[in-house]
This record gives sequence, structure tokens and C-alpha cells, in this order.
Amino acid sequence: MTKYEIMFIVKATMEEDAIKKTSEEVQKLINIKPSKVIEFKEMGRKKLAYPIKKEVSGYYFVMTVEATHETIAEFDRKVSINENILRHLIIKLEGE
Repeated sequence: MTKYEIMFIVKATMEEDAIKKTSEEVQKLINIKPSKVIEFKEMGRKKLAYPIKKEVSGYYFVMTVEATHETIAEFDRKVSINENILRHLIIKLEGE
């Protein structure tokens, strides 16, 4: 399996419980055997560099995962259609 770093931004205009629920749903997309989340960090609310979907701030989350290519592809597909997630970025970690 390969290690990846994934960053995603959740809408800040949502209720705090909804933000937490969205972040947990994103983690569940990765936690499918044999893939797993190694580290999960909540970076907090930050102002965006430019408005995205009329949002000016968002909650940032970063996680390090160990996953198969198929899991990452399905994660990318599902996160792309989730309206609560403004942006996401998947980086393959080299030399791991």
C-alpha cells in the first residue's frame, strides 16, 4: 500500500456538529480494509485566499493515510460530489 496526505476544506457556514460529522464521513471513506487513516489533524477555521462557492472561510483538515489506489480513486470520486466539501487535495508521499 501507498502513503498519501489528504487535505480537505469543509464549509465554515455549517453547524459545528455538521462539520464534525462531515469530517468523520470522510475518514470512513478511507477506513475500508486494508486501507487506514494513520494520522488526522483538524487545522481549524481559516480565511480562504479567494471565495469558493461564495464561501470566504473554511475548516481545514489534514490526514495521512495508507491506502490502495482503488480506495483513493473512490475517495476522490465521493469527495468531489459532496457539497459540504469545498476543496480537497491528495498527495502521494514519495520514499515511504
